[in-house]
Amino acid sequence: MTSLLADLGLGFSIALTFDNLLLCLLGCLIGTLIGVLPGIGPIATISILLPFTFGIPPVGSMIMLAGIYYGAQYGGSTTAILVRMPGEAGSIVTIIDGNAMARAGRAGAALALAALSSFVAGCVATIVIGTFAEPLGQVALYLAPEDYFALIVLGLVFAIVLAGGSLLKAILAVLFGIVLATVGTDMETGAQRLTFGLPSLLEGLNISILAMGIFGIGEILHNVQKADDRPIVQSTIGRLWPSRDEIRRSAGPAARGTVIGSLLGVLPGSGTLLAPFASYVMEKKLARDPSRFGRGAPEGVAGPEAANNAASQTCFIPLLSLGLPPNAVMALMLGALTIQGIVPGPQVFTKNPDLFWGMVASMWIGNAMLLVINLPLIGIWVSLLKVPYRLLFPAIILFCCIGLYSVNRLPEDIYFMAAFGVVGLVLSKLGFEAAPLLLGFVLGDPLESNFRRTLILGDGDWWKFVSSPIAVALLLGALVMVLVMLFPKVRKGREDILVEE
Repeated sequence: MTSLLADLGLGFSIALTFDNLLLCLLGCLIGTLIGVLPGIGPIATISILLPFTFGIPPVGSMIMLAGIYYGAQYGGSTTAILVRMPGEAGSIVTIIDGNAMARAGRAGAALALAALSSFVAGCVATIVIGTFAEPLGQVALYLAPEDYFALIVLGLVFAIVLAGGSLLKAILAVLFGIVLATVGTDMETGAQRLTFGLPSLLEGLNISILAMGIFGIGEILHNVQKADDRPIVQSTIGRLWPSRDEIRRSAGPAARGTVIGSLLGVLPGSGTLLAPFASYVMEKKLARDPSRFGRGAPEGVAGPEAANNAASQTCFIPLLSLGLPPNAVMALMLGALTIQGIVPGPQVFTKNPDLFWGMVASMWIGNAMLLVINLPLIGIWVSLLKVPYRLLFPAIILFCCIGLYSVNRLPEDIYFMAAFGVVGLVLSKLGFEAAPLLLGFVLGDPLESNFRRTLILGDGDWWKFVSSPIAVALLLGALVMVLVMLFPKVRKGREDILVEE
């Protein structure tokens, strides 16, 4: 306990510096903004801003990027409640009862419940990170290469299983990402792989190019084809404080949502998306009168919003302790750390304690900032919802080009980004999810390196991959998940969920 308090003291001494406070505020503001504006999202935003973090110290850049991520969860609820559109994917469930409350003239209460539940959940989830991330990292120190290989395989299988739509398409997306990770010069043999004689590919594909192309340009190309129809609630927002009865009804769901989100956020794949759905289903089952849900039940706002925000913060645990990103946003975070010369994993707690504890402390500060940003400035966010997309997209494309060119000052990078933008659009049209592709790309390199290390240590003996009980358990877990997903009933339920979303 004494050690934890000392570590938190170190974290607050770093997070409370003027520069880091400013970066935290900037991240929270940008996150809220992109959460409010449907169609952009944290993945595209972090992709676009990734090149701009190169000149910022590692701690400050991670504080800002983290603020963008969990800030988007806050902002997404505003759009879900007022416009009946998810500003961020995790806010899909909030639409059901949040928008119903808004149409009944209780928009202010719904917004307040979402913000307060998110604040409580975020604070609790930060405690979970500080308590469990380092012990998990210590356990990871004892993992052998075959264990890490099996763990990465399990993470990729989670990403496949939890992706929406066709199982085959999710597998192909992950494999495509792994193939893209092999582009460049093999560091062990010196052989060129998939470079097509282009000097700019000798060092491999930069994650900024891939992410900004698929999630930035690709998302824009996809959204410009949609009708810009956002029916904003015309009734008054109402008082920005819920009634005593609404607070009483919401306290239990917010607490249960926090627990659900804290647990599911750690899972690889789409734990942050599953958390609000799981919370909503639980509250509906526990309710004395389930028919209230869908007609403006405050529990239907408080529970999913708490789960959403708790999950968005505990997903940092596997990233920082194991070096394994559980979702696409964490994959971008991993790329940002790698570019800064920091390798996430067990050593981060001893080699970069300022980074870990500075981030943990900044999350408390960021959650307090978001509570202030979201409620008093609600009028500004409503006004921004009226900005037409045709004015936003050209500015975003220009921002992408400037940011990417500033990294290496190579025109080829812009061309590659544009090419991957088209790839992203094609994948979207064909029903492929881009998130498994990005996870495959980020985990492709450690997958290959641990695969090779295992074979070297085993003198080429393939049985080395199942020589450890941990590796066997992880691989069996991955196999069981794949086999379960092959059952027709499970596959149909998976596609039905995607249709509902």
